[in-house]
Amino acid sequence: MSHTVEILSVGTELLLGSIVNSDAQALSRELSGLGLNVLYHSVVGDNPGRLRAAVELARSRADVIVTTGGLGPTCDDLTKQTLTECFGRKLVFHPECAREIRAFFARMGREMTDNNLQQAYLPEGCRVLDNAWGTAPGCAFEADGTYVVMLPGPPAECLPMFRERALPWLARLSEGVIRSRTLRVFGLGESAVEDKLRDRMNQLQNPTLAPYAKEGEVELRITAKADTIEAADALIAPVEGQVRAILGDLIYGADVSGLPQVVLEGARARGLTLGTAESCTGGLIAKRLTDVPGAASVFKGGVVSYHCEVKAGLLGVSQALLDERGAVCAPVAEQMAQGARQALGTDLAVAVTGVAGPDPDERGNPVGLVFTALATPGGVWVRQLNLAGMRARRDRIRNLAANHALDMARRWLAGLPPA
Repeated sequence: MSHTVEILSVGTELLLGSIVNSDAQALSRELSGLGLNVLYHSVVGDNPGRLRAAVELARSRADVIVTTGGLGPTCDDLTKQTLTECFGRKLVFHPECAREIRAFFARMGREMTDNNLQQAYLPEGCRVLDNAWGTAPGCAFEADGTYVVMLPGPPAECLPMFRERALPWLARLSEGVIRSRTLRVFGLGESAVEDKLRDRMNQLQNPTLAPYAKEGEVELRITAKADTIEAADALIAPVEGQVRAILGDLIYGADVSGLPQVVLEGARARGLTLGTAESCTGGLIAKRLTDVPGAASVFKGGVVSYHCEVKAGLLGVSQALLDERGAVCAPVAEQMAQGARQALGTDLAVAVTGVAGPDPDERGNPVGLVFTALATPGGVWVRQLNLAGMRARRDRIRNLAANHALDMARRWLAGLPPA
């Protein structure tokens, strides 16, 4: 039997947009890895009537219900009460949970209010899911052919609790595994990628191949279902080979977080260091690099040279060039990269200068005109870009410019032409 899942997220703050529902995304990945088919995501506010209706709807179309949120100590935490009523059970006090809650507050050096003990009441006959990351325990039970898992809402508690506590309980429902391999593509838009791969995508059933547009790049996800991990991987491998044969070096990585990770790993493998010089991107490249754990072994620093006097004073860009051509031109990008490499003492340096908008610059250069450069021990390369198109948003131009600068570095590190 193939089991179907509905993830029911509880919390008015989700409906109001105050927080992002990252729990549902993370749980979908985990459940799919078990071979369970996630068919629905639902969000309901902290209202018992609407929550009851949502639970009844979920029971009618899924045999596994995973809830997040509503397990806390306050009066609007109603998930346990409502679900126990829907499944004809009652809440009972679990002394061992109460001890854990008291111990948690003691470890934190905080005073525990009495309402926290509400969290020690759980459905009769359930499996308690201990919470080592917070105060609210979760639970799991089976009733009339429906499997129910209740998890706390905070992501720092929800995901580890699922992996460490709920997953072993649900594993008995697994019939095979679902595996995915994600190829990251830069340099070709989603429609162009889809056009190149359309025939292949239409022919495939298991595994499947699907494109997903990201900001300035495309993800290609190959997903296979099989009895074992090894069998699923064997289904994925030939499809990945075919896709790589079609797209070539436009694919910059597989199962990676993004271009910053690939650049840092490539530089680290060769024992090289990296620096940045940024104008219109305002430090975005440096920020994205330092978002990656361990970046310090490669990335030495960056210069945000927003004004021409900084370009000249810190990076050594020719003042005569700036006076004659302005800041947005290929020679300035080249000198910025060279200057950053020298000032920061790095093996490599990337640079960006351009017009992010919303208006043309003082010399009439159009929005979206950007130059990226890469300085290496063997020379300097420059790309001229027109990033305006039909969606000339300032943030989009900055993100694309940062991607192009990083792509130049990853290509050079891979032995490919940078520009």
